[in-house]
Amino acid sequence: MQANAIWKQEMTFDALSQSGHAIVFDGDPAHTQGASPMEAVLMGLCGCTAIDVISILKKKREPCTGLTVSAVAEQAAEPPKVFTRVKLTYRVSGAVSRKAMEDAVHLSETKYCSVAGMVEKTAKIEFAIEYAG
Repeated sequence: MQANAIWKQEMTFDALSQSGHAIVFDGDPAHTQGASPMEAVLMGLCGCTAIDVISILKKKREPCTGLTVSAVAEQAAEPPKVFTRVKLTYRVSGAVSRKAMEDAVHLSETKYCSVAGMVEKTAKIEFAIEYAG
């Protein structure tokens, strides 16, 4: 896997993935031009675990009609300002069984989510599931 970040102006960078996708990073405290790299890591965590959960629910043939994964993170006070605590909330829609959803989240947490595997080196990750029906 490869990626690069190209300085554009001030504290703005275009980050490009090997697959040809781009993200704008903004190192300015206001983040008016793009996400900060740490915000992108948090978004990556949400995306990684969401992909796992949907994949597992599909394999189980659960009738999931929607999933939103939200994260709230705390960072260390001093540099490097790594994440120290992250709470992930999974809001699932559809007639998904509680056991299937709990199993999917657990498998993502303990086996499949590479981003969680990295983040948990510095942060305690908590999980909550909400059922929208």
